[in-house]
Amino acid sequence: MEISTRAKNISPSLTLAITAKAKAMKAQGLDVVSFGAGEPDFNTPDYIIESAKVALDKGMTKYTPVAGTLELRQAICDKFARDNGLEYTPDCIVVTNGGKQSLRNAFEAIINDGDEVILPAPYWLTYPELIRMSGGVCVYLDTDASTDFKITPEALSSAITPKTKAFVLTNPSNPTGTVYTEAEIRALADVLLKHDVYVISDEIYEKLVYGTPFFSIASISEEMKERTIICSGLSKTYSMTGWRMGYSASNPTVAKAMSSIQSHTTSNANSIAQYASTVALSDARGEEFLSEMQKTFDARRKLIISLAQNLPHARANEPKGAFYIMVDVSGAFGKSVDGEIIKDASDFCRLLLEKSLVSVVDGTAFGAPKYIRLSYAISEDDIKKGLKRIYEFLSAL
Repeated sequence: MEISTRAKNISPSLTLAITAKAKAMKAQGLDVVSFGAGEPDFNTPDYIIESAKVALDKGMTKYTPVAGTLELRQAICDKFARDNGLEYTPDCIVVTNGGKQSLRNAFEAIINDGDEVILPAPYWLTYPELIRMSGGVCVYLDTDASTDFKITPEALSSAITPKTKAFVLTNPSNPTGTVYTEAEIRALADVLLKHDVYVISDEIYEKLVYGTPFFSIASISEEMKERTIICSGLSKTYSMTGWRMGYSASNPTVAKAMSSIQSHTTSNANSIAQYASTVALSDARGEEFLSEMQKTFDARRKLIISLAQNLPHARANEPKGAFYIMVDVSGAFGKSVDGEIIKDASDFCRLLLEKSLVSVVDGTAFGAPKYIRLSYAISEDDIKKGLKRIYEFLSAL
């Protein structure tokens, strides 16, 4: 008996694997500094935790509508109106079991076998897998640090063919931390409108920007909004990764299709987490939490940039959003550590963990084989300790 060809072609999440390995080494008593985490290191705010207890006490433990409770969908609509100037009604919203499910629903709802999806690289490693699982074909657009990992309207236009169905926009970006300006977003939108292409806009890091204001492509016009599927969630903004609360916003036809798909997979998201998410989005204390978390991440961002830009044999970008930094380590390729040659980023990551007890993520998984990704969702002390070890590792090559 064999598993399906589709299952064979799906790669497991490397970031989760790296994090698990680092945790296992820590459990053995090793002093590992891990830069692999894709989640805030803050606890969920107390007022959200308390609201979940209220939901339990009130017996909110039954099925809800597949797309989510009306109260939560309305709270999400209010959030879009308040933060993005976007007017949605609850029938445009689908609440999901985490941000990944909103993306899976979106691809499944619009992609037919053989449809092309334009994906800028570096990309979040889950996108290609979801596109392939939906029968789509990935069309990669390579970028690098010289352009702050941004694509140009010209490059986007040249990648569009009669088979193009969608374009994936991740703003702010995981893994690069890139944030597009409003002018840059508008220029890309002009191309997409001309060619009648869907946009899947992953906006889950929208609250974590540093200097460049966040701008949603859907807010450009009703025409652009009609062909945009926004995918987001509460994981990053309210430090609710384990609660598994995502959502999408789209035109009602697409939203209905996504809800139908979800009705046959997982049905509704957790009822208790839905109630807590309604409170998270509606309570004024949320803004205070978000402000403090953003300030903390900004301080860490400045610290890690200052340290990473002094690394020998390496070049670091300057992220403007999320909580990641990409470091080009190709200058270390061909050099050796304890007699072992570093052939690529995979070797670099393995040897760095084995020799210096520092865990980072191989950029190959993001379509960036010269790079490693570091998350600064860790303490300043760990950032300093980890960068010191990386500096010493590189200096000894």
